[in-house]
Amino acid sequence: MAKGKYAAIVLSAGRGKRMNSTVPKQYLLLNGKPVLYYSLLAFENSMVDEIILVTGEEDITYCQKEIIERYDIRKVKSIVAGGKERYHSVFCGLQELERRKSGAEYVMIHDGARPFVDNAMIERCAESVEIYKACVAGMPVKDTIKIADEDLFAAQTPKRSDVWMVQTPQVFERDLIYQAYRKIMAREQSGNLIPVTDDAMVVETVTTCKVKMVMGSYENIKITTPEDLEIAQVFCERKRL
Repeated sequence: MAKGKYAAIVLSAGRGKRMNSTVPKQYLLLNGKPVLYYSLLAFENSMVDEIILVTGEEDITYCQKEIIERYDIRKVKSIVAGGKERYHSVFCGLQELERRKSGAEYVMIHDGARPFVDNAMIERCAESVEIYKACVAGMPVKDTIKIADEDLFAAQTPKRSDVWMVQTPQVFERDLIYQAYRKIMAREQSGNLIPVTDDAMVVETVTTCKVKMVMGSYENIKITTPEDLEIAQVFCERKRL
């Protein structure tokens, strides 16, 4: 069982262009409540000690009034504005933890548009990070994967058992992920940024720490398109959320 002190950074700054909606995907209603509510509730009801919510500057008041206060989410200690890209927003959350002088030893980074993170998954990640220092939730792929060349011809077929779909939460020792992000941001300022698409890649790029894969769930989907919202509604009804 996990023993450390944990903070969660929940990311809600994306605009969701693929949703074809004027409302950001994390604020669309799912079973009558904003998608973001479900992610926050999962961490509220978990062993996590505090939550930092990172959102668009224009959405801070909405999140405070219509989600945090309306649904009595008490572990959210700060709501901060995010940045241009996802990695900028994560760094904003990490900086807020530093500013608050948080006593958290570990940080869970989670996409607010993944409403079906649950307590069992959070516990699995916590148990793993206290052993390996870095871990991410994910699931083995069900389909055969092809690596295409620049002309879109199949160039490689990786062994299916070696390929995972990466999810969130992604969990790290706090100092490890903070220092790794500082290095990435320094690279960006010097014009030498390697594009990073998730937090694990930040650690993989600038440290020698290996990232452990932890079983997530095939239901732990990220709501990105209208079809995802329809699937999520089915999951909500099945889970009676």
